[in-house]
Amino acid sequence: MTSPSERYHLNITRRHLLQNASKSVGAAALAALSSSGAKVVSAADPRLNTHYNAKAKHVIYLFFSGGPSHIDMFDYKPKMRDFHGEELPDSIRNGQRLTGMTSGQKSFPCVAPMFNFRQQGAHGTYVNEILPHIGSIADEITIIKSIHTEAINHDPAITYINTGVQQPGKPSLGAWLSYGLGNPNENLPAYVVMISKGRGQSQALYSRLWGAGFLPSRHQGVNFRSGKDPVLFLSNPEGVSSASRRNMLDVLNTLNANEFDEFGDPETEARISQYEMAFRMQTSVPGLMDVSDETEETLNLYGDKSRQPGTFARNCLLARRMVERGVRTIQLFHRGWDQHGSLPRLFKLQCEDIDQPAAALVRDLKRRGLLDETLVVCGGEFGRTIYSQGNLSKDNHGRDHHGRCFTTWLAGAGIRKGFEYGKTDDYSYNILEDPVHIRDLNATILNQIGIDHNRLTFRHQGLDQRLTGVEPARVVREILS
Repeated sequence: MTSPSERYHLNITRRHLLQNASKSVGAAALAALSSSGAKVVSAADPRLNTHYNAKAKHVIYLFFSGGPSHIDMFDYKPKMRDFHGEELPDSIRNGQRLTGMTSGQKSFPCVAPMFNFRQQGAHGTYVNEILPHIGSIADEITIIKSIHTEAINHDPAITYINTGVQQPGKPSLGAWLSYGLGNPNENLPAYVVMISKGRGQSQALYSRLWGAGFLPSRHQGVNFRSGKDPVLFLSNPEGVSSASRRNMLDVLNTLNANEFDEFGDPETEARISQYEMAFRMQTSVPGLMDVSDETEETLNLYGDKSRQPGTFARNCLLARRMVERGVRTIQLFHRGWDQHGSLPRLFKLQCEDIDQPAAALVRDLKRRGLLDETLVVCGGEFGRTIYSQGNLSKDNHGRDHHGRCFTTWLAGAGIRKGFEYGKTDDYSYNILEDPVHIRDLNATILNQIGIDHNRLTFRHQGLDQRLTGVEPARVVREILS
């Protein structure tokens, strides 16, 4: 089925072109308001009645950029103490491709966690002792220990889990949700991104990770910053009043209404829609970002850093406020999990940054009656190796990237409580039971918001593109209540 813009370009004739050529100046004026070289994309913006009853109305994705160590957080293996310092057996590594950071190493000594694990909750879930707050919500979450990916380096891995492919250019998860379900909120974007930086080694983040790819650009995520202007260029320039901006938008809408049937450029329509949203956000965003109306009890729940803009704690609090205001998808990128060295020190600091706020978010949503309709996802692009990167000393080591198995936890919106899924070997290196590919994880997220991942598609370059790609993917129904 062809889209409106495709039909327009297929049906245009020479006579039609000559008759309307005089209007090209007006079209050029509108195009100048868009970014140069903006491509024409489909005007289709389906508002799906969800394929089945949705458990979730909102998704909050806590993304720990850099690869948090599943070995040191959730994947408890008591036998690691026995082979600490010994060489990783070839039978366990089994020819796995290594990154450039460790491919030249002659020795691969195994490293047991330098912190202890404690059993938490009614089910006795093992959680590292430096995550006491997340441990305290063990009965609210499902921990998947068998996530896996083919990517072994940061950029392809983080692109893969966020967009479904390792190569740049495809839409992100939040963009797909915006495209499929629209925006239920007139005053805020359907997809909001916030970034914080922890106290570990950081990798770069790129806006394409929350971009729209080949989807209409209005579906891309909006990056909210911690400074005076949370959204770039949202404030009126000096000398421009709200009334004059409103008048400009009215003129654009009138011009576009007269010209759209002739030119059929959905990108222009999208840009005007974005200008309209920006106008409304000038009122809604300041109120959203001002947390002065939060009680001391709530601020204390998230921790002292919730009072500091730009921190993970403040962003978790803002995520809850966005859910209350109807934002569909919120993604919090927290940087600093790339611990190739000094892991014991940096890992502890990172866990201190995220432990209380992440647990507080789940607790806060629950006490306000929002957890049942909000899916919380927490994880990174891959895990870390059992073997040490560089020299192993008594109190120091690093870990390299590991995609064969890592851990993600979920809560709310139809997710089983106090449940663990998947099993790895004693080295936390290979999956023994119940593998979950990152495509399966994305299919499950879509399922909880009422979307069949096979049916949410967009035709591009002759292919019905989808978030989960063309390879098999399944909903992990075992973790659903």
